[in-house]
Amino acid sequence: MTTTTTTSLRRFPRFDFVSKFTATSCSSSRRGFSTTTSSSSSGGSCTEYSLTLQQQLESGSRGKSINLFSAINQALHIALDSDPRAYVFGEDVSFGGVFRCTTGLADRFGKQRVFNTPLCEQGIVGFGIGLAAMGNRAIAEIQFADYIYPAFDQACIISLIVNEAAKFRYRSGNQFNCGGLTIRAPYGAVGHGGHYHSQSPEAFFCHVPGIKVVIPRSPSQAKGLLLSCIRDPNPVVFFEPKWLYRLAVEEVPEQDYMLPLSEAEVIREGSDISLVGWGAQLSVMEQACVEAEKSLQEGISCELIDLKTLLPWDKETVEASVCKTGRLLISHEAPVTGGFGAEISASIVERCFLRLEAPVARICGLDTPFPLVFEPFYMPTKNKILDAIKATVNY
Repeated sequence: MTTTTTTSLRRFPRFDFVSKFTATSCSSSRRGFSTTTSSSSSGGSCTEYSLTLQQQLESGSRGKSINLFSAINQALHIALDSDPRAYVFGEDVSFGGVFRCTTGLADRFGKQRVFNTPLCEQGIVGFGIGLAAMGNRAIAEIQFADYIYPAFDQACIISLIVNEAAKFRYRSGNQFNCGGLTIRAPYGAVGHGGHYHSQSPEAFFCHVPGIKVVIPRSPSQAKGLLLSCIRDPNPVVFFEPKWLYRLAVEEVPEQDYMLPLSEAEVIREGSDISLVGWGAQLSVMEQACVEAEKSLQEGISCELIDLKTLLPWDKETVEASVCKTGRLLISHEAPVTGGFGAEISASIVERCFLRLEAPVARICGLDTPFPLVFEPFYMPTKNKILDAIKATVNY
């Protein structure tokens, strides 16, 4: 198999969205939950960077208004510029990638540091593990998260991530690690992706101790979280909601900043029910929260939490919220059976059973292959979430 130099045989059409979703501004969590992460190349800790971002937002220094894929592109430019050991590689990344997230990187940093790979996800991950094990920052792109699935046939890419990257530190007694490995992968629905360009495989990786799983909801979150992932001392799988690449637009500081991992954020305060989600699903959930407060006579007050990091996830923030509201609803695009919502539900029942006023509700994708024509019926929509809010509160 030869290296891809121009366009991939599996090229997917470029997506142009007309409407814009203005995501909630990023900020530090309301709690003092601390997370241990590596320092950046300039010596600043994750907490210091996040405080700097908060100060910029409060002072009105918000930077330019950009969409999510541009924010990721900014983060990659900063990562390569601040660390000469950083490399970006994957299918078609040299010319900008399918979603243009790597645009301009090869021109600025050269094709020795930004380069195409063969159409072989096993090879991409294996190369990244070796590069990271030698002390480099390996930023690998899997063109679509769905392309992880075909490798199940050879049990190779999953084996590489699960049995190699995640366990390097443990099997070597902390002599070696793959902390410099970050795997970027666009995931989730996009409107017309069908079976092989719309899936959400995050739950598979949440069953692997030794790696971290992170999903942003907005441009400012994407930039800060991606830089934190690249500089974290553990291998990270960073899922990017492709639905938001051009749809989510907000002002993002141009400076280098990081946001803490494993720290959930309460983006909407409430007292009657807690809602937990991540990625693109949060905008749908927020619409349902607004409808619940406006359309119902009793005016249901909803608290909305962005988990951001799924592994390891911030149990304390969710637990505190559920103990306050007595109710919990979880929503994600992945199929309901075996989805990460089941883990959240089980953990909260264990911790908050006597405080629950109703069973934990899950509004998720269906237990079917992802459909093309019937995608609107598959997705956990605003109305489905709104109905579940009513049923849970009135239980």
